[in-house]
Amino acid sequence: MVAHDLSLPKLVSMLGVTRRVVTGLIDAGFVTPERGPRNELRFSFQDVVLLRTALRLREADVAPRKISQALSRLKADLPDELPLSGLRVTAEGGSVVVKTGPSQWDAVTGQLLLDFELAEVKGDVVLLDATPERKSAAALQARDWYELGGQLMKTDAKGAERAYRRAIELSPEPYYGAYVDLGALLCEDERRCDDALLVFDTALVHFPADAVLHFNRAVALEGLGRVEEALQSYRRCLEADADYADAHHNLAILLDKRGDRQGLIRHLNAYRRLNS
Repeated sequence: MVAHDLSLPKLVSMLGVTRRVVTGLIDAGFVTPERGPRNELRFSFQDVVLLRTALRLREADVAPRKISQALSRLKADLPDELPLSGLRVTAEGGSVVVKTGPSQWDAVTGQLLLDFELAEVKGDVVLLDATPERKSAAALQARDWYELGGQLMKTDAKGAERAYRRAIELSPEPYYGAYVDLGALLCEDERRCDDALLVFDTALVHFPADAVLHFNRAVALEGLGRVEEALQSYRRCLEADADYADAHHNLAILLDKRGDRQGLIRHLNAYRRLNS
C-alpha cells in the first residue's frame, strides 16, 4: 500500500505554486489523494510526481485534455510493481512521451516510440549524438529530482531515496550532491549502513580525493562495526582536508578506545583548535 504522508500545505510549498493551482489539478482528476483522520487531504510520493508532471506539461503548453488523457492512461496501463517514480514524462513535438528503462511510448496512444538516441529521418533510422541540449535537459531533470529528494527527507524517507537515486541515474555527469545526501539518508538507519557504504564507494570512484565522502564512508563503516577500516577512512579524509574538525573528533574517540593516548590527544587538540 502507498503511504500518504504529505499534507496539502506541505505539497503547495514543495511544488512552489498556490493552493488554488493544486486543488485545480485535483479537480481535473490528475491525482486522487487520500483523506486523513480529520478528513484532510493526504498525498503520496506518487501524487507528488504526477502533479509535478502535470505542471511541467502545462508549462510546455500541452492541452489540458491531452495531459488528462496521458496521465489517466499512464495510471491505468502500468503494472503495479512499476512505480510512477521510475518514469520520465516529457512533452516532445506536441506529444506526451513516457520513458522508463530502455523504452519510451506515446502516453495518449500507447504507441511505442524510437529509442531515446534514435530518430527517423526520411524513412531511415539514424543514431544521434548526445547533443549539449540533451545533456542540459537531463541535468535539469536530475536537479529537479535531487531537490525533490531534499524536500521529502523529513516526511518520506523512502520517497527521498527514490528521488536521489533517480537524480543519479538521470544526471549526465556524476551527481556529487545526490551521492552525499543519499548516503547520509541511508546511514541514518543503522540497518542500512551497508547500502550507504555502497553509495559512498561508488561516489569515490568519481571523486577519489573528496574529504566529505571519506568522512561519511568512515561513519558508515563505524555503523557496521568495521573499526579498522573506519580509522583508515578518517585518515583519508584528513589527507584530503587536514582541517576537517569532525574527522579529528571521531578519530580521537576511536583511538581512545584502542588505548592510543598519544593519538587521542593529537586529534582532540586539533579538533579544539579548529573549533575555537
